[in-house]
Parts: sequence; structure tokens; C-alpha cells
Amino acid sequence: MDAERSRKAKKLEITVPQLGESVTEATVAKWFKSIGDTVTRDEPLVELETDKVTLEVNAAEAGTLTEIVAAEGSEVEVGALLGIIIAGAAAVAAASSPAAAKAPEPAPAAAVADTGSDADASLSPAVRKLVDENRLDPAQIAGTGKDGRLTKGDVLAHMEKGSAPAAPVAAPPAAPVAAKAPAPVPADARGEERVRMTRLRKRIAERLKEAQNTAAMLTTFNEVDMTNVLAARAKYRDQFEKKHAVKLGFMSFFAKACIVALKEIPAVNAMIDGDELVYRQFVDLGVAVGTDQGLVVPVLRNADQKSFATIEKEIGELGRRARKGELSIDELTGGTFTITNGGVYGSLMSTPILNPPQSGILGMHKIQPRPMAIGDKVEVRPMMYLALSYDHRVIDGSEAVTFLVRVKECIEEPERILLDI
Repeated sequence: MDAERSRKAKKLEITVPQLGESVTEATVAKWFKSIGDTVTRDEPLVELETDKVTLEVNAAEAGTLTEIVAAEGSEVEVGALLGIIIAGAAAVAAASSPAAAKAPEPAPAAAVADTGSDADASLSPAVRKLVDENRLDPAQIAGTGKDGRLTKGDVLAHMEKGSAPAAPVAAPPAAPVAAKAPAPVPADARGEERVRMTRLRKRIAERLKEAQNTAAMLTTFNEVDMTNVLAARAKYRDQFEKKHAVKLGFMSFFAKACIVALKEIPAVNAMIDGDELVYRQFVDLGVAVGTDQGLVVPVLRNADQKSFATIEKEIGELGRRARKGELSIDELTGGTFTITNGGVYGSLMSTPILNPPQSGILGMHKIQPRPMAIGDKVEVRPMMYLALSYDHRVIDGSEAVTFLVRVKECIEEPERILLDI
């Protein structure tokens, strides 16, 4: 019988999958299983973190995890060995082995603890942090992710319903100990915590510094009167949402305004490749999104061919999936121009940094009522500062200023966008 089981056993290597264009390395963020654990087909085994996204490697077949080659924190390349699964009859053999038969059955309390531990092991780092900080019981939260796994959105939705946090487990009474002198308190008791930088955070740092070191980066500023856009939103908001099932926001106006300006000033949509300038006839618009893991820039493909409603829907969906860590690598690469909105955090003015190899990035900011000279009188108008950072190797100063003026004109007179003037 043992010989038959041995013949049926199959050794499966867990390897680093293809990570996408230009991505060759990853960091082992977390193992969901330990050596000796049984696994089911397509069950997440290990979480890998690249400089763009976090992804899971699933089991190709059911079996037993017998070896972990790459420990948490290890740097691995595409195709590298992560661990070994013995598939097929091996899992059954392990469960029916004499050692397993002799093991005492756990008490009911221990069984409950094991179940909770397994559930906790399947949580992503962001979800686990949120659960721990709010003392929640993950078993009481309905999961909508793959195979019923919890997402950050599930936890936030659970918290919004007013669910009370799980009661902390009472610690057993401490055994009496002999009295002793209190431990000395360090002179500086403020404390500090050292946290290893994630691969994404390191890559963000590298790319930002690369942009500063490589590009001849300058920023030009202007201000835009948001009166007409606010009026248009107020007038058509309900009809727009009823027809398209999405709210009419500011981002579609600025996306469309940038597209008009990019057609007139194509250098802002260009990039340097070696000793050549590459001018793109399309607009793949990057939209910066802040997440728990850092800033990511998902790309809206062929934005120049999309309507207001489609832009609003797709930007909203990309932002939602970015915050949940569900974006693919392809959705984070290949942009030709980027928009970032520091105004959602209250920023009045800033200097955005280029997203290489792009040559331009538009910074939106907070809408601030300010007194403005309108003709012969002073009126309070809703104003926003705009910033265009650009690579002076590709874009001349006159082109940068003209681009930003065109964006300003399209926002102050939205009919220009529809008439393409």
C-alpha cells in the first residue's frame, strides 16, 4: 500500500510566475501555509510583492506543503523556486500515517483556536492590520474576495455597519512570583519602531529620485476659476447619474481638458527613448491614487477616445481596485501623461514629480474661495491652483505655459471641450 501511495505521489515545484513587462524580481511578503499543511487546488500559498503590485501564488494541485525554500523577506527572480508540494496520494498518506494516528485529538477549545489561526493566516497584510487595530473577529465578516477571502473593503463595510469589536480574550491569572526590583527605565523611553521598506515603497523612492536626477524638471503654475464647472455639475449632476449610473466629478473635466491641450502641444505627450523623441498619437492617461502601500498610477487606456461617463466610471473602478491591491501589472504601466490631485488631501499648491519616462504631469489642488478682480469689481470665486511639471529636455517653456493655459481655458469655458477648440 505504501509503495502504491509513493507511486501516486507527485512532487510539484512552487515557482515565481511571470510578473509582467520589465518586472523581474519580487519579495516574498508572506507564506499563508506552513510546512506539513495540506493545501487545496488554487488555494493561495504565498504572497509576493513587486515594485508595482502584490500578487498571490496559488497551489496547482491539492497536496501537502513539504518544503519552503524562499523564506519571508527573500528577494526572488522570475522562475525561482519558492517551495515544494507533494500532490496526489501524499496528502492522504500524511493524514493516515502512524504518527498522525497516534497524535492525541485536540480539545474543543484548541480546535476553535486552530480554526481562527487558519482564517487569520489567509488575510493580506493590509486586512490583518485593519482587523487587529479594531479588534475584529475575521470569522464574523463576510468575504467577497477570491475563495471568500476578506478584502479591505469587506472590513471597512463591516465597520460602517456599526459592528462592535470582538471582545478581547481574557488573559489567564498570572502565577505569583517573588518580588523583585523594577527593571531600569532607559534614559530615552520615547521608543522607535523600525519597519522594513516594502518593495513598492523602495521602487517609488527609486523612481522619484531617478526623475530628479535624469529629467531637466521644471514646474509652471496657473490658477483656474472653477465657477462654470461647478455650475455645470450642479445643473446636470442628477441627469448624468441617472443616465450613466456614475457621479459627474471633476476628474473627467480635467482629463478632457488635458486631452484637448495634448493634441495642440504633442510634446507634452512625448518621451525620450535613447537619442530619439517618441511622439504618441494616443493618450494613455495615468491617474495617481494613494493607497495603504504607497502611491500607484493606474492607466486609463485610449482616454482620448472615451466619453465623460466612461472616464468617470473607469477612473473610479481603477481607484477602487488600486486601494484593494487588485490591479494587474499591465494596468500600472505604459502611461503617456499623468494627473495627480493633491486637493483631495487639502493641498493648496505643490510641485508634482514626473512619472518616468513621461514628460509631463498635471497637479490639481484644493478649490479655495478667493477675491478676484472681475472687470471693474471684486468677486469671491472658487479658485484652484494648477501645476504642470515637465521635462525641459522635451518640452520648451513656451509649450508648457501654452499647455497649462489651454487646460485653464477648457475648465473655465467647458464648452471648448465639446467643440474641441
